[in-house]
Amino acid sequence: MADLFPPLQSLKKGQWFKLICGASFQHLPAVRSLALAYTLAGADCIDVAADPAVIGAAREGLEVAQGLFREARERGYGYQGNLPFLMVSLNDGEDPHFRKAEFNSAECPKECPRPCERVCPAQAIVFNGIDEFSGVEAQKCYGCGRCIPVCPYDNIYTKSHMSSAGAIAPLVMSRVVDAVEIHTKTGHLAEFQQLWLKISPWADQLKVVAISCGDGEGMIDYLQAITKLVTPLPSCLIWQTDGRPMSGDIGKGTTLATVKLGQKVLTAKLPGYVQLAGGTNSYTVAKLKTMGLLKGNNCHSQSYVAGVAYGSYARVLLSPVLDQLESQEVSQTNVKGKFRLEEKPELLWPAVKLAYSLVSQIKSQQER
Repeated sequence: MADLFPPLQSLKKGQWFKLICGASFQHLPAVRSLALAYTLAGADCIDVAADPAVIGAAREGLEVAQGLFREARERGYGYQGNLPFLMVSLNDGEDPHFRKAEFNSAECPKECPRPCERVCPAQAIVFNGIDEFSGVEAQKCYGCGRCIPVCPYDNIYTKSHMSSAGAIAPLVMSRVVDAVEIHTKTGHLAEFQQLWLKISPWADQLKVVAISCGDGEGMIDYLQAITKLVTPLPSCLIWQTDGRPMSGDIGKGTTLATVKLGQKVLTAKLPGYVQLAGGTNSYTVAKLKTMGLLKGNNCHSQSYVAGVAYGSYARVLLSPVLDQLESQEVSQTNVKGKFRLEEKPELLWPAVKLAYSLVSQIKSQQER
């Protein structure tokens, strides 16, 4: 299989790049634009919420990218004309990636300085916005939880949800979705097994199955138990080390947790590939290179990080351009939601340039 699909070749070479749009992120125009820009920049995988509307928006972005292949090549970006895998995220239980913040703005005192609004990286919290709405714009919230501790009145809470594997099955069978990522945590073996039983009838149609897990006591034993459950696996297997979830845009230090966790999982010599996530940012590849964890530095088959997934950092990186697109569309059409990044090349190519500045870091690592 590795010889058939270019994204899998990237895994073999240690050059895999995944964009995480967010398991709870449902802002369709942004998903479409992110998928378009990062595809043109050379991404191998686009990970989105298990929501048919979100999947459709991402797929539309990928298809638009195909028509811009030649121009992207002429401009020196990484897109080779092959579409990245479209991945959806599922959960086997309570997980911070599958939640939304909520609060009743009527309970917010007028004198509140609104730190929640300032701290939200997704700009999902608004006061007196369009149609005088105040509160959390649910489609933009991806559950980072930063607003909760800063609220002076403890008014903010979260609501979790479970993704439906059954709803995704037809999209996998019709080749709309290429890959699935399962979010789990230590101690959830029974819950994981229950979810896997729903996935296994159509797992042979997937190109990639990714297992995302954070650190915890007994983590390696837990991953080894999962390995037994999913073996034999007809598709490629990725272990995603979720070091510090949804924190990559905070600062340089957040990448340390995922790099250390990646080292830990590598020592277990599990079948498949190790890919970082959770706190990844522009410092991650440099850190991996310094520690000799990239294949360009270390060619032993089970001792290199095969790729990096970027979530909040990758989205925030493009937010200045996407915010400009949104403001232009609203002012010009007075209709919210009609966003077409490709119709504004003066914004499209700066967005691709920003995306490429991140994608090219892992792509520049050459196999020896």
